[in-house]
Amino acid sequence: MLPKTAEYALRTMACLAYASDQSESADQLAEQTKVPRRYLNTVLQDLVRAELVRSRSGPGGGYALARSAEEITILDVVNAVAPLERIRHCPLGLPSHTSLCPLHKELDRAYAATEEAFSQVTIGQLLRSTSKIIPLCEFSVE
Repeated sequence: MLPKTAEYALRTMACLAYASDQSESADQLAEQTKVPRRYLNTVLQDLVRAELVRSRSGPGGGYALARSAEEITILDVVNAVAPLERIRHCPLGLPSHTSLCPLHKELDRAYAATEEAFSQVTIGQLLRSTSKIIPLCEFSVE
């Protein structure tokens, strides 16, 4: 249901949240999230533009969350990279459809429910899960 870009952005945000106050390089993030490095650059640019991530260049630089993981919802992340598009009018442009037909009305209702669900879950909540699996990223234990 979600575009690959949104999945990649969510993995990235989970890894940055897990790293806490540390900056992570794009190379580290690519390895941990299993996102192709070139694609990750685009995702990171979108997250920076949305003010969810901050970047710092130079030695010791990298990427970090711009706000607390408790303040960033799944919907914030998705909207930063691949916004859910609600159906406001007939996508087919049919002149006789002055309001949504039953099909598009139901599809829009599903999109609305998805938006609502995504707005209720923060990145911080994902990290506090009782699962032993770190959400959406892989860290090697040394």
